[in-house]
Amino acid sequence: WSMTNKVKNQVLKYLYNQKLFGIKYHSDLNINFYSSCDFALPNSLEELKKSVTNCYLCDLSKTRKHTLFGYGSQNSKIMFICDEPSKSEDDLGSFFVGNSGDMLAKMIEGSLKIKKEEVYTTNLVKCRGTKEASFQNFESCNCYLLKQIEVIKPKIIVAVGERVHDYLLKTSGEFLKNRGKVLSFNSAILVPIFSPLYLLKNPSLKKDTYLDMLKIKNLYEES
Repeated sequence: WSMTNKVKNQVLKYLYNQKLFGIKYHSDLNINFYSSCDFALPNSLEELKKSVTNCYLCDLSKTRKHTLFGYGSQNSKIMFICDEPSKSEDDLGSFFVGNSGDMLAKMIEGSLKIKKEEVYTTNLVKCRGTKEASFQNFESCNCYLLKQIEVIKPKIIVAVGERVHDYLLKTSGEFLKNRGKVLSFNSAILVPIFSPLYLLKNPSLKKDTYLDMLKIKNLYEES
């Protein structure tokens, strides 16, 4: 199976590269319909990371510089889920870089009083494209995320931003009502918060987010 999948990914990458030079062998395909759900995924995070590194199943893979699989402790009781890697993260292949990454690190370490390495952080999608990730991109990458959750078994999931809240809960227009509330996702507690990027644009909301983080700290200490 692994060899077959590796060859498939190589073929997809080759076709993408040819398309960049204007070479066209067939009518357009909606490659977004490919999903990581189409095949079994490994139960090891290291093996899963390799699958992500070799993934070319959606259009984000065409322009990414790095894949951003996850960061932190596999044994963490808490998982932070953001929407997509920032440009700085894609450029450097590292989490917690750039203005928004630096703010998220400060939110975790300043409010929860634990090092960012002690939580587990990932994104709905593991690659960054030239445009904002779409719902279909989230769908294509969803099984990687679900497998991460299955392996890590967090007691608390922090949905960082409106898009993460909407995608995980399959809802729309309810983020402001739900922000800071204790909800649930599968067998874990889920708490939505404002994203660092949104807070950089709306600094007056930092106090609300600080209070949300204190609530998350209490949940973390009780779990």
